[in-house]
Amino acid sequence: MTHSAAAYELAQVNIARLKAPLDTPLLKDFVDSLDPVNADADAADGFVWRLQDDNGDATDISVFGDSWLIINMSVWRDTDALTAFMYRGRHREMLARRREWFERVQEAMATLWWVPAGHRPTVAEAESRLLHLRTHGPTPYAFTLRTSFPPQGATPLLREVPEGLGCSV
Repeated sequence: MTHSAAAYELAQVNIARLKAPLDTPLLKDFVDSLDPVNADADAADGFVWRLQDDNGDATDISVFGDSWLIINMSVWRDTDALTAFMYRGRHREMLARRREWFERVQEAMATLWWVPAGHRPTVAEAESRLLHLRTHGPTPYAFTLRTSFPPQGATPLLREVPEGLGCSV
């Protein structure tokens, strides 16, 4: 059997540094939007899986041992499915408002990587991929929507990302 794109799925992680605790008025719109946006993701074409705790989101899951960081991690069919979800509907609205809720940071806070179909990445795996991107830039091991790689890790695929909504890398 040859390796095909269907043998792989796209993992994504993004983390954010909160401006305030989740239970404060500043974060109310963000927190109130979590369940509807997660439901949109769950129903989206190409969605496979997302990290969640007993509350149905990932806000209580620690990343990099920093209580001010929150994590979102999911698996998608491919970059097209992820992009279609990210830049439409409620998620796009939340993305446009992210500066209200999260600190602006210089280092990469999101990365993508291919996983064998059926694999569910761990937080430690996501941390490793994110640190790799920060150190080495986009590679087949960890990349961005703007500079992505096919599942076999050959030549990078450069994509257009809507201005102001994508990763700068």
